[in-house]
Amino acid sequence: MSKVLDRDAILEILRPVQDPELRKSLVELNMIRNVQINAGKVSFTLVLTTPACPLREFIVEDCRKAIETLPGVREVVVDVTAETPQQKSLPDRTGIQGVKNIIAITSGKGGVGKSTVTVNVAVALAQRGAKVGLIDADIYGPNTPTMLGLTKTQVAVRQSPQGEILEPAFNHGVKLVSMGFLIGADQPVIWRGPMLNGIIRQFLYQAEWGELDYLFVDMPPGTGDAQLTLAQAVPMAGAVIVTTPQTVALQDSRKGLKMFEQLGVAILGIVENMSYFIPPDLPDRQYDIFGSGGGEKTAQELGIPLLGCVPLEISLREGGDAGLPIVLSDPDSASAKALSAIAEQIAARVSIAALT
Repeated sequence: MSKVLDRDAILEILRPVQDPELRKSLVELNMIRNVQINAGKVSFTLVLTTPACPLREFIVEDCRKAIETLPGVREVVVDVTAETPQQKSLPDRTGIQGVKNIIAITSGKGGVGKSTVTVNVAVALAQRGAKVGLIDADIYGPNTPTMLGLTKTQVAVRQSPQGEILEPAFNHGVKLVSMGFLIGADQPVIWRGPMLNGIIRQFLYQAEWGELDYLFVDMPPGTGDAQLTLAQAVPMAGAVIVTTPQTVALQDSRKGLKMFEQLGVAILGIVENMSYFIPPDLPDRQYDIFGSGGGEKTAQELGIPLLGCVPLEISLREGGDAGLPIVLSDPDSASAKALSAIAEQIAARVSIAALT
């Protein structure tokens, strides 16, 4: 090690410090940049792989402690930023220009709160500084405009040499395209598979997404045309399975999971929604309305991560109906904290998949 306090000495002392998720040296990953030394003051930029890194403070503290062991160091200043890695491309699937990672949020069964999870995870990542988009791929029952407070919004459609281009709606830091913007509030969508395939591809390739770190796709329930179209069209960072602890929901979620695996899409993990009910007048009580432990048991049996368990609270439903997701309306609530932690876990696993 250099005996002089210079850039080489800083990088050498930081070489053993690892990213806890990737288990690789920060220096080797080029996460330590812009090292400057001035009269004993050491400053540098720590470039994380996601602005929602759940271990951010631990990494900063490990770096600080390592540098402070060097003689002559009086002060350590760490500027933290993030560069979300680009998901690996696939030769038989066409990516979306400017979009780094596409993530499906899916379930085998309807009514498990998949859209609630998707919206809150997307907003939580946007609040942490990520560039986030959302496709409402539930063509027959588009609910995300309501949950994002965009029911009165109309998306702009402009002509280009490539055809019609949709301008996504925007609220709470999230860009959104949905069938709900293109039809009347009470108008049913009565389509067969080919038309469904066409509109999903339009949402993917003919929307002006710009630069996005994460594009979430809120899937309809089941294992049908929408899932098949998405998995075969674009390279995906992975899929997240949403279920409740109830046996019938778990049975259907396993089928959805196996479908994505067969199509070559990585499973990022399981989210157990409605894990228990917290009554507003008795916040210390918990009621296992839909059973308990089902998500954890399924995750263990299938060898995939349990990303988190979200309790059922009245404020969670109220936030969805009012267009103000609970991670914004009541961030200190149990469900908001669980959803924020799940967002961090998803972002971390996407980074691991991209860099390993």
